[in-house]
Amino acid sequence: MTRVTVHHLGRSGEHAGGMTQVVNGYLAWRFDEVDVRVITSRADPHDMAGAMRRSAQAFAELVRLPKRAPQVVVGHLSERGSFVREGALLRVAKARGIPTVAHLHGSEFAAFADRHPRLVAAALRSADRVVSLSDESSEVSARYVDAERIVLVPNAIAPGHPAPVKQRIAVFGGVVGRRKGVDVLLEAWRRAAPDDWRLVIAGPIAEADLALECSGVEFAGPLAHDALMRVLDDAAIAVLPSRDEAMPMFVLEALARDCAVVSTRVGGIPAVLRDGAGVLVEPGDVDALATALATLTRSAAARGRLAAAGRRVFDERYSAAAVFPRLERLWVETAQRAA
Repeated sequence: MTRVTVHHLGRSGEHAGGMTQVVNGYLAWRFDEVDVRVITSRADPHDMAGAMRRSAQAFAELVRLPKRAPQVVVGHLSERGSFVREGALLRVAKARGIPTVAHLHGSEFAAFADRHPRLVAAALRSADRVVSLSDESSEVSARYVDAERIVLVPNAIAPGHPAPVKQRIAVFGGVVGRRKGVDVLLEAWRRAAPDDWRLVIAGPIAEADLALECSGVEFAGPLAHDALMRVLDDAAIAVLPSRDEAMPMFVLEALARDCAVVSTRVGGIPAVLRDGAGVLVEPGDVDALATALATLTRSAAARGRLAAAGRRVFDERYSAAAVFPRLERLWVETAQRAA
């Protein structure tokens, strides 16, 4: 059987961001029918010259791809720059007759599409298939392409290595700012947390006024991904009180590591945490978040039930073993249709 090469537009390695971790997961997985490679199209967003060089190099790589090879180009699209950069590269691949897939990420896709409909339309119409992470993203995409071209596939990751005995630690992972609900979390923790618990807030600080010294709170800064996963392996609770999200990798990573998860009813999170896999509160609701944290920090039985339910849901729906074969089949079918 001829293997299909899947070229992912984006980047891999030890970089912050959910899209990068998604691509890292593909590179680490042993697929039956495809070979995965990365066409690096992104650089440090603060390095404009480097970003332009990366885009030019990615363009040159696409132009050199043999037209008749069994292959597909996957563009990972979030808001803003990626629709310009990876969207343009998808159009290049499409113009050369190479099969294409647009893989949507990002918590603000719907709002971005409202503001920039032409840009979104150009990117999605250059894709043979569109992969979305939520019902909302699928509905927005259907404004621009036929619904038959859109498929909802959740993010997935490899299993973790949770400690057999969890520590009295709650973990937040993400950008330290109000969009991620850190202001709500700090107030809820001040009201609810017992003295023998610690809250670790890991991530780059976007709003410095939130990173003030608080009792029982540790601001760990932007940890390397492996380091954050080790913290989750040890932690008993993971909390992500975001005001908007798409499909946050942090929630899936916490489920895979037997954490009791508390999050908000935004984006694709309710679909992940249904069937008792986690506690959901409304975004911005300090009282509800404080109540959830108080219950879980004081009851080992409640934490155990939640973690067990979360792990079952993860294994059945969001593990790499459950999700990656679906993506592999989509990539192969896309390549075969073009052939």
